[in-house]
Amino acid sequence: MTKHFNNFSKRGWLAFLAFNACFLVLLGATCFAADWPAWRGPQRDGHVPPGSAVPKSLPSELQPVWRIKVGDGFASPIVAGGKVFYLDTQENKEMLHALERDTGHELWRAPIDDAFKDFQSPAGPRCTPLVDGDRVYALSCKGELRCLAVADGKPQWRVSFTKDFHAEVPAERGMMQGAHRHGNTGSPWVEDQRLIAFVGDTNGAGIVCFDKRSGAVLWKSQNDRAGNAPPVVSRIAGDKTRQVIAFTVEGLIGLDVKSGELLWRMPLFSTYGRHVTTPVIVGNIILVASHERGMVGVEVTLDSAAKKWNARIKWDSKAFTMNFSSPVAVGEYLYGLGPDKNIFCVEANTGKPMWSKQGYTPKVAENSHAALLVMGKNLLLLTDTGELVFFAATPAEFKELSRVQVCGANWCNPAYADGKLFLRDAHELMCLNLLP
Repeated sequence: MTKHFNNFSKRGWLAFLAFNACFLVLLGATCFAADWPAWRGPQRDGHVPPGSAVPKSLPSELQPVWRIKVGDGFASPIVAGGKVFYLDTQENKEMLHALERDTGHELWRAPIDDAFKDFQSPAGPRCTPLVDGDRVYALSCKGELRCLAVADGKPQWRVSFTKDFHAEVPAERGMMQGAHRHGNTGSPWVEDQRLIAFVGDTNGAGIVCFDKRSGAVLWKSQNDRAGNAPPVVSRIAGDKTRQVIAFTVEGLIGLDVKSGELLWRMPLFSTYGRHVTTPVIVGNIILVASHERGMVGVEVTLDSAAKKWNARIKWDSKAFTMNFSSPVAVGEYLYGLGPDKNIFCVEANTGKPMWSKQGYTPKVAENSHAALLVMGKNLLLLTDTGELVFFAATPAEFKELSRVQVCGANWCNPAYADGKLFLRDAHELMCLNLLP
């Protein structure tokens, strides 16, 4: 009997351990899914992760859970592991801060680089930090990439795009283009053990893949100068290859994420290389835009027999010219801020306009901004005057559901985690509870 009981106990104990292991994995996945650890969210597409609680409407008033004063800067906040991370200017330095998520209490701060200044006012850091596990990565306007410990901000490794490579020192002068003109703004991407960054070295290191733990260079690729958009990594046309999608000064390109091999290229030029919008992928259509070039839908296909990738412009339109406000996709449709300060919906595959609505940003078109978050069947819009607007994600018509004023003038893409919205304006960083 004891023998049978022991056998049963062993089997039961093993089953118990297996169950708990699965539970912990699922719990970890749930916790991670609730975070907003990078620019425009976990997948860099502006989508709140599936399964997250989202509001059905906005209250008539929103009082911050907490708010703190911040220095100059345009970098957006992120949320990971119970902490909020943001960059600003302090003591003439680009400074990375870590706060308690629920209280706004500062846990630590670490200088990243000397402050960068151009003709934009105010100046300050512009590149959103990135959290991966126990590391946080911050990139300065001048091209100083640093890896720090999430727990205490202690440095782990660093690299300089200008000193360790041959990227030009950013400066708003002459015909300088992209990041070389207005500073580095494209947040890196983490893929497995790799960290992909737009270095902008025209001597074969336009795009560089680093080991995310050590900073060692794994591969270098192309002579492209860095634009102002961040990289996106995705599969295209149903193929298993994971591609780095890069919107550089020279155009739109796709690289094999494992080797850096160039798979395809679509040249897209503009006077100052102000290529800012984050690439959005709908099927095998990649959508990018600039204030000079307009909106472009690039179709990428694979010739399996020839083992060759092909890219062509399927459609382009000045009617959907975007400056530096990145669009989002819901199903087959794209939503964004147009050249007439209008919110629009367009069919991603064809460029067919569905609707357009004005009146959501009073600024001149070249300086207007709107941040969009996909929350299930609805969209949350933060205007550049600090108003939150909730509307239906439908191509049939523009249908506003609710709106509320929450902050001052801003160019911020908010972070969303566990029902709370984290955003900044020119003076403050705040946490808002959107759920009843």
